[in-house]
Amino acid sequence: MDNKILDIKNLSITYEADGAIVKAVNDISFSLEKGDALGIVGETGAGKTTTALAIMQLLPNINSKIAGGEIKYEGIDVITMSEEKKREYRGNKISMIFQDPMTALNPIFTVGEQIAEVIRLHNTVTEKEASKRAENMLEMVGIPKNRYYDYPHQFSGGMKQRVIIAIALACTPSLLIADEPTTALDVTIQAQVLALIEGLRKENNTSLILITHDLGVIAETCEKAAIMYAGEIVEIGTTEQIFNNTRHPYTEGLFGSIPNINKKVHRLTPIPGLAPDPADLPDGCKFAPRCKYKCEECERGNIPAFLVEEGHFVKCLRCRDNQEV
Repeated sequence: MDNKILDIKNLSITYEADGAIVKAVNDISFSLEKGDALGIVGETGAGKTTTALAIMQLLPNINSKIAGGEIKYEGIDVITMSEEKKREYRGNKISMIFQDPMTALNPIFTVGEQIAEVIRLHNTVTEKEASKRAENMLEMVGIPKNRYYDYPHQFSGGMKQRVIIAIALACTPSLLIADEPTTALDVTIQAQVLALIEGLRKENNTSLILITHDLGVIAETCEKAAIMYAGEIVEIGTTEQIFNNTRHPYTEGLFGSIPNINKKVHRLTPIPGLAPDPADLPDGCKFAPRCKYKCEECERGNIPAFLVEEGHFVKCLRCRDNQEV
């Protein structure tokens, strides 16, 4: 029996901006098992949020285009769904915690009304029943139910993020996407929010895609990890494989820039150079201009993914002695 809840194959997404074609996501493939958590890591502009919006079918219609590939949720192709089916799918089957809680909430409605609205949209319930369930959701995320009639401006950043989590989980989705859910929060609140997401995920057996810059968060939360660079997944595997058998130079660079309390060093090791312009991507390996291992062959053609161990794939010619995928 197929246990996959999400299966993405050869997904490519472009934007049109000022007459140029921006290649935001380039031929990525990954899958997610029911109940598992996948962490997606990469610097700003790598294509992480665009991938999440494509899964949610929330890409802007004006200037974005899915140039190729497929996104299947429980075997159903979401790209070809009717608009009516997409509205049923979003918030009910799959939900998203957006990056900025300050702008994700509507300032003119109470937080309780915003949670209850999601419940009413996807369930046949009375207004009173929806309000009761919204109060329960507030309690579940650690907010007293008597704050149901408060407005977003009356909450701190951490409390707003808890409201967003309540909205995302109101209909008990089977897949939750969390797009850098702790970016705007201080360290203490970050830990509380992550613990809350993890606890609710385990309680409801919810699958999770966690988008973050923080490899430490991935280590604590996710079973699998994918490293994105310039719109490509350059390394993917279990979290243990990524951390203990790091193979791609970009992944090495990410780990090299993290402070280690067991080593005394004067300076961290940054990755030299800048990420390429997605409207003018180089040929060959997109990381080659910044890579200390690059050779002439790295700078031309398409770099395939190589299987270095079971479930661990790397797009780097240093791994070509392994099986090409």
